[in-house]
Amino acid sequence: MALRQLRRTLTTTTTNKLPILYNSASTSDDAVTLQLLSWGRGSSGQLGNGKEESHLYPSPFSSIILPPLSYRISSSTSCHTRNDDQLEIGIACGLFHSAVLIDGKLWIWGKGDGGRLGFGHENTVFRPTVNSNLESVRSIALGGLHSVALDSHGHVFSWGYGGFGALGHSVYTRELSPKRVQGTWEGQITQIATSGTHTAAITEAGEVYTWGRDEGEGRLGLGPTRGQNEVGGLSIPSKVKSLQVPVVSVACGGFFTTVITDDGQLWSWGANSNNELGRGNRIGGWKPQQIPGLEGVRVVQIASGGYHSLALTDDGGVLSWGYGGHGQLGHFSTQNQTVPLIIESLAAEKVVHIACGGSSSAAVTDKGKLYMWGNGKDGQLGVPGVPEIQPFPIEVKFLMEDDGLGGSYNVVSVAIGASHALCLVSRICSTIVADLTKTVRGFQLIGVNKDLS
Repeated sequence: MALRQLRRTLTTTTTNKLPILYNSASTSDDAVTLQLLSWGRGSSGQLGNGKEESHLYPSPFSSIILPPLSYRISSSTSCHTRNDDQLEIGIACGLFHSAVLIDGKLWIWGKGDGGRLGFGHENTVFRPTVNSNLESVRSIALGGLHSVALDSHGHVFSWGYGGFGALGHSVYTRELSPKRVQGTWEGQITQIATSGTHTAAITEAGEVYTWGRDEGEGRLGLGPTRGQNEVGGLSIPSKVKSLQVPVVSVACGGFFTTVITDDGQLWSWGANSNNELGRGNRIGGWKPQQIPGLEGVRVVQIASGGYHSLALTDDGGVLSWGYGGHGQLGHFSTQNQTVPLIIESLAAEKVVHIACGGSSSAAVTDKGKLYMWGNGKDGQLGVPGVPEIQPFPIEVKFLMEDDGLGGSYNVVSVAIGASHALCLVSRICSTIVADLTKTVRGFQLIGVNKDLS
């Protein structure tokens, strides 16, 4: 009885403070509260707090309540296997819009021009709102003026501005509502990724299909036989035939593409004038090539920004390479990095999740800490007082809110856009847990799922 009363108290208190997007804890005597926090530029409503204002530090705007150990974090750039018994939760940031995925439902908000929100109109939406045009969503990727979703049946949907073929619908017009991408692939799509104007999808057989903008630098990986073309873009999903190894994950950068193969190695193609491809030179092109120097290293997640990338290894290390002019590589420098290099200042931590924005970077550790670095001009690093160029990881601290939860902030996921960021945190009320464990021996009130697999 005391436990049920405590759960009701926590839920009621949180309800009074933040909108609850999802609550499945009504049949359980214990619950975990996940909070969505946002910061950075908010002039287009992308922070989800109902206002057109920016924040220099993470501020909560919505919450999710559910039983402990009942969820997993969905990532469009991770090659971990799925667990169908767990509810999927994921977050994403685009140029000026944001999204959260909860149990197959897509909540989306921010700037609406071009139809990027998929509501059938172009109005700005200032708070998380369910897009009823989609069901059973499994993964979400947000671009500049468009969005892409993957459902549980392995179908891909896209909407928004269709210039340069970004939507993959064989036309170059906008779509105000989600429309299924009709590809020639066999079987289901297992993963998607997108950037400003190009998109990639992986089939269950490990094949890669791409579409969207390509102005000759080769970011689509298709070569001279790429097919129909119109003003620098390809609107028909096409197979990257020259990639002969099975792929498990993909990330789209500004003008390049990087994949993880099934043996944990990295291959890349596209523009390389800023060392984006990690090959030790500036020779780019459409043909996929393996990134050298990673023998004995197994990569489990890849993230790319405008001109740089991060890679997460299976032992919790983080590698970075590419353009470093905003400090986004984390090496205490603004120099470019020609090949993947371990970020030494994170070596003492075990990182479990990484993210890239246009020119900023982030890492989440197994202890729920959030580190950010790179371009901080618009407050997207979440640390007031940092310089516009932050060349090494700095821990993001959270203000204690009077929300009745108390305890610490345990970050489980982060997403970065061009000038704003979101994170998902698990809140633990350590005082309440300590009091209860004195009287309820062996019972764990609140559990945190930090296993991102």
